[in-house]
Amino acid sequence: MTEYERSRTIPALPEHVFDQAANVDQMEQWLPRELHVDSGGPAVSVHEHGGEAGGGAVLRARAEQMRLEWGTRENGGYTGWLQVAGLDGGPSEVTVHLSFFAGTNDPGAQAVNDALDRSLARLEEQVRLRVDGTGG
Repeated sequence: MTEYERSRTIPALPEHVFDQAANVDQMEQWLPRELHVDSGGPAVSVHEHGGEAGGGAVLRARAEQMRLEWGTRENGGYTGWLQVAGLDGGPSEVTVHLSFFAGTNDPGAQAVNDALDRSLARLEEQVRLRVDGTGG
């Protein structure tokens, strides 16, 4: 198993950050650009840009813990979570963790870390737009 984890401080209340991260209808605005999410309750399907609706996944939002958890359903190839924590009533720390299990298509440390950093930056931008009142 290979694991990756990245964190970012976002200057917003943790509730705002979690609400934006957990909004399934807007996840594509901050997820890696090549991933697309089709929701249907707790089951979602995730596919790469230009690909067929593919890998079924499970997504759970635990609002009371400000935590999202996800993973593949069919082959158990990967799991992940996103955790939002408040920092002394001010900014929030967001941590994303991915685990790739043996025999899966782990894209490698550089690709995963770059994608996680870009995703966290886009999440910060989406939160900023929402808090400023100019976004959905």
